[in-house]
Amino acid sequence: MQMQTHTSAPEQQHILRARNSVRSSHRDSPSEEERADEEASRTALSSFRMKEEQIERKKIEVREKVFAQLGRVEEESKRLAVIRKELEAMADPTSKQVSDLRKKIDAVNSELKPLGQNCLKKEKEYREALEAFDGKNREKAQLVNKLMELVSESEWQRMRKLEQLSKTIDSLR
Repeated sequence: MQMQTHTSAPEQQHILRARNSVRSSHRDSPSEEERADEEASRTALSSFRMKEEQIERKKIEVREKVFAQLGRVEEESKRLAVIRKELEAMADPTSKQVSDLRKKIDAVNSELKPLGQNCLKKEKEYREALEAFDGKNREKAQLVNKLMELVSESEWQRMRKLEQLSKTIDSLR
C-alpha cells in the first residue's frame, strides 16, 4: 500500500537525489564501515530471529503444558462426577421415609401445641373451680355444724320446757 504525500517539486527532487546518491554509494565498493554496519545488522537480524524462534518454541511448550493440564483437569472432573454418583448411591435409602416422618411429626407437633395450651387453660379453670368447690364445701360444713348446734340447742331447750311443763302438770295433780 503506497501513501501519497503532498510535497513540493523541489523537495521531491531533493529526496530523489539523496536516494540515488545512497544507491550509487552502495554500488561502489563498500567501505569497511559499511561492511561492519551490514555485518552488525545481519547479526542483529540473526539474533532477533533466534530470539523469535526461542519465543515461539517457549510459546508452543507453554501451550502444550496448558493442554496437558486441561486434559488432567477434565479427567479429574470426570472422576469427581463418578465419585459424587457413588456417594449419592451410598446415601441412606430410607432418607425419604425419614424426611416424610419428620414432616408428619412436625405437623402433629403443630396440632399438639394449641391442644396443650387448651389443656393448660382447662387445668387452670379446673383448679379455680375445684378451689371454689372446696371453699363452698367448707362453708357448707360450717353451716351444717352451726345447724347441728342450733338443732341440739333447740332440742335441749324444748326438752327443758317439756320437763318444766311436766313438773308443772305433776304439781297440779
